[in-house]
Amino acid sequence: MLLVGIDLIENKRIEKSISNPRFLRRILGKSEYSQLEMRGFPVQSVAASFCAKEAFSKALGTGIRGFLLSDVELLRKNSGEPYLHLSGNALRIAEQRGIIFHVSVTHTKEYASAVVIGEEKRDEGIKL
Repeated sequence: MLLVGIDLIENKRIEKSISNPRFLRRILGKSEYSQLEMRGFPVQSVAASFCAKEAFSKALGTGIRGFLLSDVELLRKNSGEPYLHLSGNALRIAEQRGIIFHVSVTHTKEYASAVVIGEEKRDEGIKL
């Protein structure tokens, strides 16, 4: 079974919010914060991270309940490929449900968007 979540946000909303440093500490996980800090917290990238968290919550089907936004980090591999790193209750819920997540993000000057697909892990046991 596949689960899908999508989110879209106007970058202006995030631009307003990041003027408050507590906002960034509240929504970003430690590694995510570090990656974005090294780049000067570009508004479009922070907005994409926020969208990924929202899209994750929609794919999970819970909305943002039962986990912290900082439990869901949008990180990038050296190649630039985005992925979700889960911790805390977000990881616990995903593991309990046996779901792995895939993410794609995009942004323009005005908008950021993310799509998250949850995929049930298949039991790779012996098949007869």
